[in-house]
Amino acid sequence: MKFYLAGQWVERSETIPVLNPFDQQVIDTVPKATASDIEEALAAATKGSDSMAALSAYDRFLILRKAADRLRKDKESLATTLSAEEGKTLAEARSEIDRSAQTLELSGEEAKRLEGEVLPLDAGEGVQGKLGFTLRVPCGVVVAISPFNFPLNLVCHKIGPAIAGGNATILKPASDTPLVAIELVKILLECGLPPLGISVLTGSGRDVGETLCQDTRVRKISFTGSQEVGERICAIAGLKKVTMELGSNSPLVVLPDADLDRVVQGTVQSGYTNAGQVCISAQRLIVVNEIHDELLEKLASKVNEIRAGNQLDESSQVGPMVRPQDAQRVEDWIEKAVSQGAQLLCGGEREGALIQPALLSETTADMTVVREELFGPAVAVLRATDEENAIRMANDTRFGLSASLFTRDLDRALQFAKQVHSGNIHINSGPAWRTDLMPYGGLKASGMGKEGPKYAVQEMTETKTIVFHS
Repeated sequence: MKFYLAGQWVERSETIPVLNPFDQQVIDTVPKATASDIEEALAAATKGSDSMAALSAYDRFLILRKAADRLRKDKESLATTLSAEEGKTLAEARSEIDRSAQTLELSGEEAKRLEGEVLPLDAGEGVQGKLGFTLRVPCGVVVAISPFNFPLNLVCHKIGPAIAGGNATILKPASDTPLVAIELVKILLECGLPPLGISVLTGSGRDVGETLCQDTRVRKISFTGSQEVGERICAIAGLKKVTMELGSNSPLVVLPDADLDRVVQGTVQSGYTNAGQVCISAQRLIVVNEIHDELLEKLASKVNEIRAGNQLDESSQVGPMVRPQDAQRVEDWIEKAVSQGAQLLCGGEREGALIQPALLSETTADMTVVREELFGPAVAVLRATDEENAIRMANDTRFGLSASLFTRDLDRALQFAKQVHSGNIHINSGPAWRTDLMPYGGLKASGMGKEGPKYAVQEMTETKTIVFHS
């Protein structure tokens, strides 16, 4: 597959293979961007930012609405591509196509809502005869760096608001999953996006991403990925606007009055979707002692029923992880936890990139599987003595992206919402719930800034103040 650079679809002699995670077969190849490609993309985006800014809000809305319609029309072919390159099941891939269409649709609506305000300048002492107002203007050139785990919807969460705000964009998709992102670029161009309004470059983050992020022509960076890479980008970016959606280690807290059947459902959905490769996946299940054993019995039975297999087989409920080495890491962390006293209640068997959903009990705060971001299909269960202890355990992490609580008590729910340090708080649902219109972003080491089209468009535009003096 070619990539799109400065108004042309191009090939390169050096390519990157894209593999099916299940069997490691080559699906396709993409060009490996060169230093001159990066420079050409930056020059084209700088020029293209003028044509993007010249588009009316309604024209930007139309482009995004047409693209959303195309995603729905091409849903099956796009879902097959997405599933084949990422490893999520076909059912999960179809759901992502639906969400991506909604994300573009929401972004298009926000293009029509960009507005300024009239400033009450005469409220300043001694000010008379002045008229002031603000305008929202595009940043100019946006660099969008997306991860592998939602290779279409997280791209849409960056490109959609960037287009809505009138920016030119350079997209750097994950090297493991670039195919469906390139298909999206094709669709956007066919739906009327100006030729220099976007480029997509494939290559490593170090070679392509860092060069883009350092360049002074770039005004805005939107990155989703690990804490370590996010910190590196912030260190080299200079004076730019940045949105960082980074890692997490999400707690799911269960109090004695919880509906345990809902807890089981929420844990399975939040802990094992996309083989656990979700930033807000339920990783730590914190259970108050008096219901601990009863919940584990119910949960282990349900986790045991999850069928992991070939993601392109409609009967599979969980597919492989994106790379065999990632599954190997998860297996190593599980084995290390067991050697330190944890009990493996079910799952954990690995074959290549496929790992059976695992449930660990009797884990402790010092275990790697509890402290770090696992990003795999395993849930670690911890005992809490009471509600206060559970809240302290939930906050015992450098991350703060999402957290959840199961209780029937409104006062306890409000206390949890106030005391737990997380950007997203869910009551009686797992932490991995998200709808694409909500503000989404983390606290602490989980990043800065918000996604969600309404909020991302604000971050991809800037305020200009105009004053008329009589």
